[in-house]
Amino acid sequence: MPTQPTPDTPGVNDPGPGRRLGVDVGTVRIGVAVSDSSAVMATPVETIARDSGFRGPDGSDVDRILELIQEYGVVEVVVGLPRTLQGHGSQSVKHAREIAFRVQRRLKRAGSPCPVRMADERLTTVSATAALRASGVSEKAGRKVIDQAAAVEILQAWLDGRQRVVDKHNP
Repeated sequence: MPTQPTPDTPGVNDPGPGRRLGVDVGTVRIGVAVSDSSAVMATPVETIARDSGFRGPDGSDVDRILELIQEYGVVEVVVGLPRTLQGHGSQSVKHAREIAFRVQRRLKRAGSPCPVRMADERLTTVSATAALRASGVSEKAGRKVIDQAAAVEILQAWLDGRQRVVDKHNP
């Protein structure tokens, strides 16, 4: 029986204050969001064309994620782990894990202490799509930003969970 994909828990082994980068990995695009320096609010950054496969060297997508980590001075990377409502791995889990692995490997090679975490992202794309529709963004225009919006949802959920842990330990 295959093991269920298990997301990390916000706030566990927390690197402390600083910006976080949220990543929504798709088969075609990668949405990216970043938090403010106090790790309270997530905002969209950009959508990156996906070009790293399961074999061969890292693509420009991984290079760009690493550039953004450097540019924003990120202390933690949060990659969405796409699971079904029952908690099972969706077919996209291997894509998310592959990108997370490649980013973590490159960070380690560079001597960076920045951890890469996997966060539960059930229904984030559905929620992001509904939010865009409710704000009047057309479906065609929404395709250009849906991955960023999903990354915001992933990162904001992580930040909120992290804040609950921080508040519990620092009343």
